[in-house]
Amino acid sequence: MYSVVLVDDERLIVRGLKTVINWAELGCEVTGTAYDGAGGLELIRRLKPDIVLTDIRMPNMDGLKMLAALRSEYPRMQMSVLTAYRDFEYARQALNLGVCRYLLKPSSMDELVEAVRVMTQRLGARAGEDEDEEETDEAAEAGSFIVQRALSYMREHCADHMTLSDVADKVYVSQWHLSKLINRHTHQSFFELIGSMRAERARLLLADPSMRVVDVALAVGYHDVAHFSKSFKRVTGKTPVEYRASLAGRPEPDL
Repeated sequence: MYSVVLVDDERLIVRGLKTVINWAELGCEVTGTAYDGAGGLELIRRLKPDIVLTDIRMPNMDGLKMLAALRSEYPRMQMSVLTAYRDFEYARQALNLGVCRYLLKPSSMDELVEAVRVMTQRLGARAGEDEDEEETDEAAEAGSFIVQRALSYMREHCADHMTLSDVADKVYVSQWHLSKLINRHTHQSFFELIGSMRAERARLLLADPSMRVVDVALAVGYHDVAHFSKSFKRVTGKTPVEYRASLAGRPEPDL
C-alpha cells in the first residue's frame, strides 16, 4: 500500500478526498492530513509519504517553493496539485518542478482517480531505479529553483545579519540541504557568496568619495573594518582603500 498525505486549508475538501475516493482499491492508504501549508510541510517531512495531494494557495506558504523543496529533498515522492488557482504560468512552473497533475477545483472523480493511478504507476516503475541518479535527473529543476530563490533573498538581505538557517527557512528546506544545493549549483559556499554580494555592493559605495571606508563597511554588513578589508580583498584582489585609489580621478579618503 502506498502512503498518502492530503493538504488543503478547506477541511471539507480534505474530508471529501479522504472518504469519497476508494484509496484501498488504488493500492493506497491516507496516513495523514493537514490544513495549512506549514503544517502540511512538517507532516510530510515526518511521514515521508509516497504520494502528496495538495493545494498550493494557502496562508503563510509559497506553494512553488514548497513543491520545489519536496521534489528536491524527496525525488521519489509523487505530487499532484488540487487548486482553484487558474494561472497558466504558475501551473507551468509547478509541472516543471515535478508535479504529476495540476487539477483545478472542482475536479471530477475521474480526474482525481486518474491522477492517483498515474502516481502509483510511476512509483511502481521507479521501484528499482538508482536513487542517486534519479535525484540528479529529476530534482535538478527543483534544486535550481530553490537556489535561485535563495540567491535572490541573499542579495536583498546581504547587508543584514543573515545565517544559512535564515535563508533555508525562506525556501522551506533544511540548512544542510540548502548548503548542498548551493555548492552543487554555484560551486561556491554560502559564505563565499555572501562575501561576493557584499563586495559588489561595497564597490558601488566606494565610488562615492564622500563615504568613509568604515561607513561602507557598516553599510554592507561588517562591524569590523579589518574583517571587511580582508573579505573585500579576498573577492577583488584589493583592499577597499586600494580599490578606491584605483578609480580614476577619485581621491583616497581617510579611514
